[in-house]
Amino acid sequence: MRLLPLATAAVLAVPLAAGPAEAATPAEVRVDQVGYALGEAKHAYLLGSAPGTFTVVDERGHTVRTGRTGASLGAWNARYPAVFDLDLSTLDRPGTYRVKAAGATSPPFRIDTARRLFRPLVRATTEFFQAQRDGHDVVPGRLDRKPSHLADRTATVYAEPEFAGEGGDEIVEPLKPRGGPVDVEGGWVDAGDFVKFTSNTAYSLAELGFVLREDPDPVLAKEVRFGLDWLDKVWDGRTKTLYAQVGIGTGSEEFGFLGDHDVWRNPQDDDALDVKPGDPAYFVKHRPVFPAAPAGAPLSPNLAGRVAAAFALGAQVHAQRDPRLARHYLTEAAAVFAQAKTAGVGELVTAFPHAYYPESSWADDLELGATQLALAARALKDPRANGWARDAAKWAEAYIGSGDTSTLNLYDTSALAHADLAGLLRTGVPGAALGVRDLAADLRRQLDSGVEAAKRSPFRTAVAVTDFDAASKSFGFAATARLYQRVTGDSRYAAFGAQQRDFTLGANAWGVSLVVGVGTTSPRCPHHQAANLAGPSKVLYGAVVNGPNGADNFADLPFPAGAKECTRPYESFDGQGSRYADDLSSWPSNEPAIDFTSTALLAFSLAGRP
Repeated sequence: MRLLPLATAAVLAVPLAAGPAEAATPAEVRVDQVGYALGEAKHAYLLGSAPGTFTVVDERGHTVRTGRTGASLGAWNARYPAVFDLDLSTLDRPGTYRVKAAGATSPPFRIDTARRLFRPLVRATTEFFQAQRDGHDVVPGRLDRKPSHLADRTATVYAEPEFAGEGGDEIVEPLKPRGGPVDVEGGWVDAGDFVKFTSNTAYSLAELGFVLREDPDPVLAKEVRFGLDWLDKVWDGRTKTLYAQVGIGTGSEEFGFLGDHDVWRNPQDDDALDVKPGDPAYFVKHRPVFPAAPAGAPLSPNLAGRVAAAFALGAQVHAQRDPRLARHYLTEAAAVFAQAKTAGVGELVTAFPHAYYPESSWADDLELGATQLALAARALKDPRANGWARDAAKWAEAYIGSGDTSTLNLYDTSALAHADLAGLLRTGVPGAALGVRDLAADLRRQLDSGVEAAKRSPFRTAVAVTDFDAASKSFGFAATARLYQRVTGDSRYAAFGAQQRDFTLGANAWGVSLVVGVGTTSPRCPHHQAANLAGPSKVLYGAVVNGPNGADNFADLPFPAGAKECTRPYESFDGQGSRYADDLSSWPSNEPAIDFTSTALLAFSLAGRP
């Protein structure tokens, strides 16, 4: 995933009024295309020019509700000078419906129990992880995946590469071998390319493990075990070495080698290459491995925390069914956590180059790691439980005091950590640095920031649609609202959380669900090599794409050589400096990733519970 720290596009000035041609533009109704749960707030949106009435019809076309739009929530673009809220909250009978307003008809949507609506989406998003498998143990699935990158079984370890340049991804010297071979075969590829990142894998495993611990599912269980098997390879407990990355995205014309992003192909094609050291494609087949730190040296705390959390959640999942494996995971988690660097941290290790994933927060990851260690220790009756719980409270206090304003997504795990730490503190943790009220207050602070931002959006979305990670952050808010309710019993953010989920599932300007194959209209042209080359009839089911992004991020995007052209226009719905493009080359909006999808899986799981 090539997530570069690009400047946020400036928000365009809101047009004063629509011209005659624009006034004739057909209206559009946007709904959550999956549906709305019984008892929850339900909102649809009308893109148009004037207020009026709306009707709700059932499957037989019978009118079941009527209502009036309120005042405009704001202009969207020159074609749509007003966006109106259509409050459907009184619609609370199971069934399939459509909304009609201003001559427009919405896609169908369901009203049903939360469990029936959202539990199937946990399985859908799990399927994306199956499609991302690397190594010999692939799931053929809808893309007819084949074993890939078997050369990772005997990979060479290289020194951390040096990068420079405006985007921070220009390599400035040849790669330098330092050791190996090491077996790093398997795991999930990160996004639409084939690089594997330990940080992103551990983040996704933490969310998947959180769900699996509380809601066992045999398919998800296999996927979590697959991810943990790879994490067990990239952590070498014998030498105390954590490997951070397999493959290199950026190649170098100056130094004569290609990177992963320079070749559009099926992953199994790499195994068929006949290359020798010095050949341009050598690192495409024989992918370099980069350690997070020298053997035995302190580890970047973000990595140490989230890797420890992933292992410790694995221990919790297996505590009853396989205590021996659970104790192994606890041992791995404890060793990684103990090696965390907590003074003079400097730039965090995420990816090489750091510009791909420019994370700066780490106290939240240590809180998450310590919390999960404590829970695993309690499950296995390990006497270290209270010590780790105190560590978790210490790092929670440090995080809250840091002034960090992030919310749940790849760059911030505090909501997950706070929710589980609150449960620990309720059971009593002698010497804890803070209490449940402190954690609840910080969750409330995160949600309040989203509520305030949503007031300024015509679609009541809390995220900036001119920034990266719109879908992931929206799902993060939806999940955090549920976690806050779990910690406090307070449902004040339930409607807000539901609206953030609605946004990702079609209640947005473009009328597109950001989960592939879910809803009536979803991405058909994701920036994903294996899906693109599999052909237009193959669906990357369950993948979550980035979503809308700043319009400036789409300038001069190259079409990948060897790709199958695929595009579907949405330009007429772009507005306020944002754009969504269902186009093969539009990686800023249409590239899926494991961290996007794991956060969605978490949100769907939480939404589908009583």
